[in-house]
Amino acid sequence: MNPQRYRLDDLLTLMARLRDPVDGCPWDQKQTFETIVPHTLEEVYEVVDTIERGDWTHLREELGDLLFQIVFYAQMAHEQGDFSFADVVHDITEKLLRRHPHVFPDGTLASRRGDAPLSEAEIAANWERIKAEEKAAADPSAARPPSVLDGIPSTLPGMVQATKLQKKAARVGFDWDNVAPVWTMLHSELDELKEAAEQGDIEAMEGELGDILFATINLARHLDLDPERALRRTNRKFGDRFRFIEETLAAQGCTLDAASLDEMDRLWQAAKQSRKQTPR
Repeated sequence: MNPQRYRLDDLLTLMARLRDPVDGCPWDQKQTFETIVPHTLEEVYEVVDTIERGDWTHLREELGDLLFQIVFYAQMAHEQGDFSFADVVHDITEKLLRRHPHVFPDGTLASRRGDAPLSEAEIAANWERIKAEEKAAADPSAARPPSVLDGIPSTLPGMVQATKLQKKAARVGFDWDNVAPVWTMLHSELDELKEAAEQGDIEAMEGELGDILFATINLARHLDLDPERALRRTNRKFGDRFRFIEETLAAQGCTLDAASLDEMDRLWQAAKQSRKQTPR
């Protein structure tokens, strides 16, 4: 084992060498911002997966993979003369100092909070106010007036975007006081989708399905649940049960193609009972 402990500067040097046009790595040399994006998304979800599984050993590795993505983008930006990794570090540190006056009242790392801490509501209000001021300063001639919904990227996954939209609207009072109306709204949206499906109106069906998903996310928010985490949990559960079907059929010398739907459903129910008896 190499006894040397590498530091961040070593990783930056390694990245520069990988991108070196003369003796770098051919794969790294040909990458662009656009081609790296899918890898970044994959690394983010792998970090989330290890956290949800409590796999702290592999979390260390996955965090390194995610950090490498940031270093990769910064190196390509440096090659274009746009900014460097050091600029990224400076900007995020400066922004967080500015957005946390309740922790750094003087806007410096050396400053300390006083004896009168703010409430969470006051902190959230200050956060939104500071972000709005930053946006106005960055684009004072914006065509559209400022909105409480500003700052939510349109490229976010739909579920994440919906959650952020709802939370921002709720902060200014555009929300139900309790969960009861949310249940009513969800049932209403289901009825509207059924009606659109009966009429065979594809466009209306898509719109109503979107409304159902939005209402479901709203329900999750009112129940203090993370819809993305809940869906991933169900995805894992589905995967486990389907693999149980595959493995059981294989042990019986049968294939999925040869098995009937009734037989697969019987094994599905068996998988459900097996998981209930041995909770994960």
